[in-house]
Amino acid sequence: MKEPFSTETYGGNTREKMFVKIIDIIIITIAFFFILYVFVMNQDVLLKFVIGTVLVILVIIYASLKYEANAITQVMANKDISKLVLLNERGAEIDEWELGNQVSLLIGKSSAECKADIDLSGTEYESLVNYEHAVLNCVAGIWYLEDIDSVNGVGLKKANKRVKKRLKHEIPYSLGNGDTIYIANTRILVK
Repeated sequence: MKEPFSTETYGGNTREKMFVKIIDIIIITIAFFFILYVFVMNQDVLLKFVIGTVLVILVIIYASLKYEANAITQVMANKDISKLVLLNERGAEIDEWELGNQVSLLIGKSSAECKADIDLSGTEYESLVNYEHAVLNCVAGIWYLEDIDSVNGVGLKKANKRVKKRLKHEIPYSLGNGDTIYIANTRILVK
């Protein structure tokens, strides 16, 4: 259960983030002067080699920790996904689809030959939607969106971004809670 918003919690998080930023700036400044001394002012080749090797190892460790933290954040954002909501031009909810235990969903229009799991027949921009427009796949608890070589394309606007991006054909893009999927001009909110 989520806690209600409180200014005390918000203020605490802001102070904590500011403290972490100040510590980061101090560490970066010390590291800059240390590197400047070792590689510019010092003439000892062995010291340069040892320090350079240590720096490369530290950068690799830091990058892998950042990557792992981003992957954990992404998995946590995906765990909350339970349904897709079709929105109209004003942002009002028109229809919704529960994801449940599904592992793959076809987005498009249903026909006699093909049944779409997320059927956009009857929507305002139906003429721009292919019968097999996009697919959603769940892999290891993470939902991915893929454009199936549609004519009018698939867009994705991440919850924390202002701009939507057009997806490249047959490349999976991970979804998170609050993202908006654009099938041609039709908007689907991920909840």
